[in-house]
Amino acid sequence: MSRTVVIAGGGPVGLMLAGELALAGVPVTVVERFSEPSEYSRSLTLHARTLEVLEQRGLHQFSDYPQVASYNFGLVELQDYVGDASLLPLLVPQREIERLLEDRAVESGADIRRGQDVVDFEQDDDGVTVLVRPADGAEYRIRCAYLVGCDGGGSIVRKRAGIGFPGTVSTADGLTADVITPDDVEEFIHPTISQPGMYASIPLRPGLHRVTAFEFGVPKTGKEVEPTVEEFRAKFRKCSGRDLGILRTGEVRFLSRVGNATRLVDRYREGRVLLAGDACHIHLPISGQGLNTGVQDALNLGWKLAAEIDGWAPADLLDSYHRERRPVGERLCWSTRAQDGLLYPLDQVEPLRGLFKELVRLKPVNRYLMGILSGRDIRYDFEGAAHPMVGGRIPNAKISTSAGEVTLASTLHAGRGVLVVLGEHEPAVDLASGWADRVDVVRVAESADIPARTLLIRPDGYVAHADERGTDPDALSRGLRTWFGEPTTTTLGSKR
Repeated sequence: MSRTVVIAGGGPVGLMLAGELALAGVPVTVVERFSEPSEYSRSLTLHARTLEVLEQRGLHQFSDYPQVASYNFGLVELQDYVGDASLLPLLVPQREIERLLEDRAVESGADIRRGQDVVDFEQDDDGVTVLVRPADGAEYRIRCAYLVGCDGGGSIVRKRAGIGFPGTVSTADGLTADVITPDDVEEFIHPTISQPGMYASIPLRPGLHRVTAFEFGVPKTGKEVEPTVEEFRAKFRKCSGRDLGILRTGEVRFLSRVGNATRLVDRYREGRVLLAGDACHIHLPISGQGLNTGVQDALNLGWKLAAEIDGWAPADLLDSYHRERRPVGERLCWSTRAQDGLLYPLDQVEPLRGLFKELVRLKPVNRYLMGILSGRDIRYDFEGAAHPMVGGRIPNAKISTSAGEVTLASTLHAGRGVLVVLGEHEPAVDLASGWADRVDVVRVAESADIPARTLLIRPDGYVAHADERGTDPDALSRGLRTWFGEPTTTTLGSKR
């Protein structure tokens, strides 16, 4: 039986998943319809939780990138009242993220096939047969163990799998583009709302602006109607009440339509077919949550799918992907619709916006909203969890090992589970020897930032077990079996 996973779609979500699977030794083929990577970056926002995720794999290369110019909830500014600057996202073009993730996937052994489309598939009890259509060549089939649709809001995989995608239609019609200008020209317009719509002109670097005009209260123009520069100028004029000089003097590139439709799949899995990213959820493109949520979908799915293929996964591990990530998708759709509700119609929502501006100055409110947007508030509901750390992300803490001081995130570079043993006690280490092929053991000094003596971390950086005293082998054994299957007779896991 094939061990290969086919991924439809080579954007950041598909590439993140490919890298995770290849890291675990699973053969993976990415089928991407564009023959060359696009230089256009739809997303420009890298959130705090995604930065942590990249650090967990040794991929955080964006420390020198600037923070976003505007971080807001429904265009109500938050960043002036944020106490922790590490929560603010960075201005990182999507293309830079894709380059990083594609390099890692290829270096790890993934097969990237560009200029090809997944057009159909058939699944049975033993696998999936995927029909692929190259741009210039004969159709062919790939036999694989699983197929994952990372092919966007119009996902062919989702449609062919018969997975429902209920939600709302678009009630706004937007255009966005990159505009090339001379390096000494800067026309900055903060994201602004008016009665007709929203508009912005954000300098991304010298000679490049991201310009948006978003008209409220009208249906989105269909994809079959090609947008024009003249239409873009007229829409910007209607939303802002003014002409934008760079739309007349600059070179408009990557002009595309956007709307505010919101949809969420009813399930993330159908047999041997799974979905991730925009194939699962579409929404108003505000506050930069889409790419970040999709990358974290891939992180959650990757190790679970690899465990299933390698044969050590507990019975319902792969099903936990839907169980954990669909509520995240639901919260994403809820928060973007809430932001949409703060925008239109302005003459009715202005008092609400005024109240909201007062509320975001309150530290608990600001912290709550930042948790939603950044992804740091995600907590999975683990049955029977007794310790407050269980189900949450690992703290961004430094730990002292025999080799020196490192970050807790760095222990996850290999994409395996990690048992952190704090201080001097042996029973937990002995117990972990049965999972040495799946779980590394790391001995560290006790830390005030980690209120536990033993900490079992899943490969995606969430805490599976924590014990304040490190003296409950039964609880640790349950945690190991729940997330890493039954023990083997191999020798002790690695100590670092």
